[in-house]
Amino acid sequence: MRGEGRKEVKMFKVGLKRRGSILALVVICLVILLVIGAALLTLGWDARIYSIRTAEDIEARCAADTGLTKAIAVMNVNPGYYVNNPPQQQLNFIPLQGSEPAATFRYEVNPLPLPLKYEFLIKSTGRCNYDEASGKYDAQRTVWCRLRLRGLGETQFLSRYSLILKNDTIVDARDSRLPSDDPGQFTLTAQIATDSIVYEPQPPIILYNGVYVDGDVLVGYGGDPCDCIRDLGVEGPYDGKPHMGSLDEEPYLPPVTPPALTDYQPAKLYKKGGGATDNWDPLIITAADSGVYSMIDLQTQAVRTGQPGEGEPAILIVASGDVVLHLTNTGNKDSISLGTGCEIRIMEGATLNLWVDGDISSGTGSGFNNLGTPPDLKLWGLAHDPLSETPLQNWKLNAKNEYFGQVYAPEASVQVNNQSKSGELWGAFTTYDFTMMNSGKLYYDAALSDVNPNDPGVQFVLNRWGEE
Repeated sequence: MRGEGRKEVKMFKVGLKRRGSILALVVICLVILLVIGAALLTLGWDARIYSIRTAEDIEARCAADTGLTKAIAVMNVNPGYYVNNPPQQQLNFIPLQGSEPAATFRYEVNPLPLPLKYEFLIKSTGRCNYDEASGKYDAQRTVWCRLRLRGLGETQFLSRYSLILKNDTIVDARDSRLPSDDPGQFTLTAQIATDSIVYEPQPPIILYNGVYVDGDVLVGYGGDPCDCIRDLGVEGPYDGKPHMGSLDEEPYLPPVTPPALTDYQPAKLYKKGGGATDNWDPLIITAADSGVYSMIDLQTQAVRTGQPGEGEPAILIVASGDVVLHLTNTGNKDSISLGTGCEIRIMEGATLNLWVDGDISSGTGSGFNNLGTPPDLKLWGLAHDPLSETPLQNWKLNAKNEYFGQVYAPEASVQVNNQSKSGELWGAFTTYDFTMMNSGKLYYDAALSDVNPNDPGVQFVLNRWGEE
């Protein structure tokens, strides 16, 4: 009996020990669970704080980017004005509409020192969630960009649809501001391009036998050059071929509007060549004759009586100053009609900005004779918003001098004949479609990229971008 009692006491003590171990184990598990729970709560709290701060940082960055966008938009309303009157620093922060939590931004615009002409530095600061207690913002970001002024003269040879170069045409780039033997002349490269990617019923770019392009041949954004370029024997510097690819963005083809001018229409600038009863002198105009006319009409008088001067072509001479003409004839009437051998001659030191609403017809041996440099002659065609899907103008352009000029006519079908004695033609062409008829050298003149802030279509574009 005594043994059994001792055994029961012993078993009771062992049971107490086991119960104590289980209790300790339960306490340890509870502690572990509490630690894990606290860690999860802390992690959740930190994640929440991080997400809030990230959202505030994103809001501040969006606000700063909005400041840049707003500054660029303000300056592009009238680039010529803002060249001399850049927007001043926004002293008060502007609320970013629709932001939650509340974000604000401000920006400042400063012109860069010469020789960085027409370039500006914009700094924009965005802030988010103002804390009244501390007087600070929870997030602040600053971004900057450099703007430059870009003109339509930077576009070299661009057609919205077809671009055709006939046999043995050479395409390259030069700079009329440099001597002909300057090494820099031979580092420039040309670019011919179409905005089209439609290759039926025929590809938009057709390069005939013997065409040589020192540079790039590009089709519309997203197009396949294998489908959109018909190569009938083109040559180039890259393994015997030019570089062929596609545009990296949609080309900039803005609408343009003629300036306000004295209205002389329905009067026209008319001259008939010399003859027995006509004054054989040329028609001379200067800046004082700038205005709106119905057309330029130059004609050659037929040989009839054998009198001196018969059969001589009429000549219009732009003698001096900055001449601006707006020619309004459309429909079945030409805006410019040049008879056989007639010419529009721009003298050295003069400039001609020619706004043409209708067609241009040119007889044999007629054309433009620019005795200055390519920037001295600029032809502006129709450019609506949006641009027409079909050509609204038909231009036949003859060049009697190697220095032609800039043509911006995105709604005109343009055919170019090179009649210069050197066989060279310098300029830039933006057209609905473009055809270079006879062999010769077609040079883009880099001097046309020297932008005039008062020219149509100029805009500020990003040159560099970064953040602080």
